[in-house]
Amino acid sequence: MCAAMVAERAEAPALAAAPSPQPIVLVEGLNHYYGEGEARNQVLFDNRIEIPAGQLVVMTGPSGAGKTTLLTLIGALRSPQEGRIAVLGRDLSQLGAGELVEVRRDIGFIFQMHNLFDALSAYENVKMAAQLGHTPPAEMRQRGCGILERLGLGHRIDYKPRHLSGGERQRVAIGRALVNHPRLILADEPTAALDKDSTMNVINLLKQQTVEHGSAVMMVTHDHRIIDCADRLVHMVDGRIMSDVVLHDALRICEFLRPIELFRALTPRQLTDVAEKMTKRHYAGGETIIREGESGEEFFLVSDGEVDVTRADHEIARLGPGDFFGEVALISGEPRNATVVAAGEVDTYVLGKTDFQTALATSQSFRDQLYRVYFMRH
Repeated sequence: MCAAMVAERAEAPALAAAPSPQPIVLVEGLNHYYGEGEARNQVLFDNRIEIPAGQLVVMTGPSGAGKTTLLTLIGALRSPQEGRIAVLGRDLSQLGAGELVEVRRDIGFIFQMHNLFDALSAYENVKMAAQLGHTPPAEMRQRGCGILERLGLGHRIDYKPRHLSGGERQRVAIGRALVNHPRLILADEPTAALDKDSTMNVINLLKQQTVEHGSAVMMVTHDHRIIDCADRLVHMVDGRIMSDVVLHDALRICEFLRPIELFRALTPRQLTDVAEKMTKRHYAGGETIIREGESGEEFFLVSDGEVDVTRADHEIARLGPGDFFGEVALISGEPRNATVVAAGEVDTYVLGKTDFQTALATSQSFRDQLYRVYFMRH
C-alpha cells in the first residue's frame, strides 16, 4: 500500500514555481484566419504550447488540421493575428521586418519542397545558408561538407540539384537547415521522400542537435518511424491542439502508477489516458504544496525528491518518488486534512479534479478501490 495512504494532503494555493530557463517557443491564445469579409475562415483556435531547449517535438494530425499554418507562424513566415508568439525570447508581434529576418536566421527550416538553387552545387546550397548565419568563413567548407557527409551525400557534394534524386535533394535541404546549428528547427514532413535508413540517419542527426547544441525541433510528420523517437507528441485536430504529451514523462507516470493498488484496476489504455493528462510541476525546498483546511482541486504524484506530510503541526509521513497524495478531498469534497511541504527540490505530476473524476468514472473497480482507501482513512 502506498505510503501516501496514511493521510490526505492539501492542494497548494497559487505558488510561485522555481525559475525555469526561457522556452525556445511560447505560444499563447493563438487564433488565425484566412480570407476576408464573408470569406474569412478561422483555421487555428486558442492554441497554446511551450517548447523548451533540447526537445524533439513531433506534431501529428489529419490533413487540414492547421499543423503547417502553426509551423509557419512560429517560424515568422506569417504574421500572428490574435494571441502571442515568442520565439527565442522575442515577441514576434513586436518586431519589425529587419528584426524578423534576424529571428529567422536562428531558425532552420525544412519543408517538403526543398527549394534548392538549381545553379548551385549541393555544397554551395549549404554554404549559402552558412554565410547567412554565424559560421566563421574558415569553417564553412569543413562544416558544409561535414553535414552533407553525415547525411550520406559525401559523394554528391559537387553535384547540382538536377543530377540528384528527390531524396538526395531533400537531404541537401536538411543539411542547409542544420549547418548553422540553429536554436530552433522547424520541419514539415522532412522525411517523406526518404527511405528507412536515410530517415533514421536524419532523425539521429536531429536528436544530436537537441543534445549537443540544445536545439528545439518541431516537426510535422505522419511517419510513425519518427514518432517512436520523439520526446514529445502533439496532436492537432480542426485547428486545435488536442493533446500534448511529453513521452518520457508519460512512460514514467505509467511506471509509477501501475504497481500502486489504487490504479491496478485500470486497463493499459485507461492508465495511459491518465498519464497523458498529468502535468509536471516543480517546487523548491520549503514550499507548501497543499495546505490543511483548503479545498482540494488536484491529485499529486511525486516524481523526484521528498515531501513531508503534517497534520496539526505533527509530521505523520515523508513521501518519495512514486508516492501520491491529494485524492481524498477529491473524492469526499471535504477540505484538505493535512499539509504537504517540499523537503527539498521536488518534481511532481499533477492531475486536475475533472480529469481525476473522469478516471474515477471510467472504471468501477478503480472507483471502488478509491472509496475503500477513503474509508480506511476515516
